[in-house]
Order: sequence, then C-alpha cells, then structure tokens
Amino acid sequence: MKDWAGKRYWLVGASEGLGLALAERLNRAGCEVVLSARSTERLDEAVAKMPGKARAVAMDVGDSASVLAAAEAVGAVDGVVFLAGVYWPMTAKEWDTKAVETMIDVNLTGAARVVGAVLPAMLARGHGHIVLTGSLSGFRGLPRAIGYGASKAGLVSLAESLRCDLAGTGVEVQLANPGFIRTRLTDKNSFNMPQIMEPEAAAVEMVEHMQSGRFSRSFPVPFAWVFRLSQLMPDWLYFSIFSKL
Repeated sequence: MKDWAGKRYWLVGASEGLGLALAERLNRAGCEVVLSARSTERLDEAVAKMPGKARAVAMDVGDSASVLAAAEAVGAVDGVVFLAGVYWPMTAKEWDTKAVETMIDVNLTGAARVVGAVLPAMLARGHGHIVLTGSLSGFRGLPRAIGYGASKAGLVSLAESLRCDLAGTGVEVQLANPGFIRTRLTDKNSFNMPQIMEPEAAAVEMVEHMQSGRFSRSFPVPFAWVFRLSQLMPDWLYFSIFSKL
C-alpha cells in the first residue's frame, strides 16, 4: 500500500475524463499533481478543481520538443501516469491515413516520448513509478478499431518490455487496461458499449492498481475476461466470431 502524502505525480492527459478523475483522487490523498494536456484553458479549469497542491503544464505529446520542454518545467517527480489518447472509430474499408497516424503517434509514440523524458532521472535516483494506460482493445485485433487497437497493443508491449528491463532498478512499471469509459471519445461510438464506466469509477480502479505491486490490471470484470479468453481462441474461431460483430 502506497502512501501518497508528499508524493509528486505527473499526469499526462489529465484535463478531463479519467485523467482528471484520477488527479482529483490522488490529490485528495495528499499527492501533489502536475496536470498536462494540450488545452491551457481546460488545464486551468482542471487545476481549479483540485483540493490540494496542483499545477498545470501545457504539452503536446505529439511534439518531441514540447514533451522535453514540459518535462524540464515539471521537474523531478515520483511518478508519471500516461493517459493521453485520441480515437476515431474506423474500419479498414474507411481507412483514413491521417487519423491512423495521429492515433499511433499520440497513443503510442507519445507515451514513448514521455517515458524517454522522465526515465533517465528516475534511474539516476533509483526510484520512480511509470503507469501506462492501455486498453482491452489492445489484446487482439477488433472490428472498427483500425489505428486505435494497434496503438494500444503497442502500448501493452512497451509496458511489458519496460517492466522486464527495469526490474531491480527501483523504477516500478504498471499497466492499466480499461474497457469503455464515458468520455468525449466514447461519445463517438454508435454501437453498444458493454459495462461502460464513469470516469470516477475507473479512477478508483486505477488508484487501487497503483497501490498494488501487480504489473497489470484489466477492468471492468467480467468484461475484461471476454478479451482475456479471446487470446486463447484459435484464429479460426476468433475471426469467425469477431468479424461478425
């Protein structure tokens, strides 16, 4: 069980939704939070909602120079939580190259930029906490998830490699794989979203996971088990079922 009092966490993608809800929960527990996103206006509104010590540092995770400048402005942190993401529902028949590139650049390469900006200092101190937010959609290829699913699958792999390489260094790596969370991103979906969660409920899951020593947490249960079990299906069975969804 972690003691959040006196800790300093950088939350990337925290101006709304799950990121904002998580920032509020950590802040109430005594953790100083630094919130980053692209919109200065939304960040200022988010910081105004914090009950404790908080500040905003605007940043575009799609821009390496912006990430490095923000990391310097933020300074030393005990942990970083990457929650930034963009999403457009899309099938391969509706391929939009710009949208696919943007999803991969923000959701995956953006995470790599942020990790690269904070990891050297964490290793030098022998202490740090990196939390990456993946998705249940990263477990196997899904219909209408071109670009987004690939970016989240890459993020899962990135987190696993980090966990392997950083064992014994004092830098802890964790992965959270949420399902549907009610945000402006899921508002784009016209299909049924089983067990969709409110941001505040998802933030409870995130904090509980961050307090544990486990590597990954997938939620909500039992929806997460559908995706876990899909990984055990032979290809012919998986595609015969999911191609029709």
